Amino acid sequence: MSGWTDTFIAFIDRNQDWLPLIMLVFAAAETTAFLSILIPSTAVLVAVGALAATGAVAFWPLWAGATLGALTGSSFSYWLGRRYGATILRMRPLRDHPEMVEKTQGAFSRYGPATILIGHFTTVFRPVVFLLSGMSGMTLPRFLFWNLLGCVAWAFLIPKLGQFGGDLIGLVWSLF
Repeated sequence: MSGWTDTFIAFIDRNQDWLPLIMLVFAAAETTAFLSILIPSTAVLVAVGALAATGAVAFWPLWAGATLGALTGSSFSYWLGRRYGATILRMRPLRDHPEMVEKTQGAFSRYGPATILIGHFTTVFRPVVFLLSGMSGMTLPRFLFWNLLGCVAWAFLIPKLGQFGGDLIGLVWSLF
């Protein structure tokens, strides 16, 4: 995984003009059912956030692209859940991880639509929370409200963690 991440970071550094679109694609993959299990987009967002700490890339285009991507992927997953319902949960890879569905359903029972916001930040919920939102019959405006809050917060905080880590490493490095 480390070699893949290093290659990707070098690619980002060479193609900074495409950073918002690249982040859009990775964030959409991270919040789309099925793809979120396969593509390590959170690690990429943290790593690109660390690049922002060095000044190699600007933070705001990264945030804008990641926000739009998260909104796209999670809204598509909501639509899939609304349109295809339980059929999707019987498909691989979700049928191989029924604990994700159970934990997410329990979170919906306990926290209601705030689970959508929380789902952006949890690996266990993210693959299914948006599907279950659509399956539950949640109205689109209610979903979009909670989802937009989650997308904006997630797309800001995850790269900021990387940026903070990069700043911290730079500070420690300057002491030596």
